[in-house]
Amino acid sequence: MSDIALTPGATRAYHLDREPHPENGTALGFWLYLMSDCLIFAALFATYGVLGRSYAGGPGGAELFDLKLVAINTAFLLLSSITFGFAMLQKQQGKKGGTLGWLAVTGVFGLCFLGVELYEFAHLIHVGATPQSSAAMSAFFTLVGTHGLHVTFGSIWLVVLMIQIAQRGLTRENKRRLMCLSMFWHFLDVVWIGVFTFVYLMGVL
Repeated sequence: MSDIALTPGATRAYHLDREPHPENGTALGFWLYLMSDCLIFAALFATYGVLGRSYAGGPGGAELFDLKLVAINTAFLLLSSITFGFAMLQKQQGKKGGTLGWLAVTGVFGLCFLGVELYEFAHLIHVGATPQSSAAMSAFFTLVGTHGLHVTFGSIWLVVLMIQIAQRGLTRENKRRLMCLSMFWHFLDVVWIGVFTFVYLMGVL
């Protein structure tokens, strides 16, 4: 039996007012997640490296890829990374309005990136370069589409975090969430640079 005796009418507290959170625990866990994501993209890059020239007699990357359009899309994502950096600077200064403003600009650039990518996919499918047309296009849609899904989920996360900051301010929890989203967003930029170089630039050569 427990040695703790409750006085009549007293209630036992099962929940703390503030949930304990190990210092740097979230950062470590999120780094582990990013490393697992690196393995996923490494496998997709390796698959494209093996299948990227197997066009089944159809048009190759030089005929299919619009490098100027992809360069503009790359600029959208890189600019979103810069604006996210400005949001983090505003966060460090404790400026809620500035943080939300730069996060909104980041979200606009992210949506522009997704819009151009969807347009590119629609154009490729229109000309007959579907995921079923060849092994190369199957690997292409899987790799680029997986990155696009990450940007989509990152954009949703961005909107949710903006709502939380608008309601509760730059609390310790929101700063921690903002730090994790920042790592995720910059990680997507690094992956896209690899996609742009390995898939598009090498594809038109």
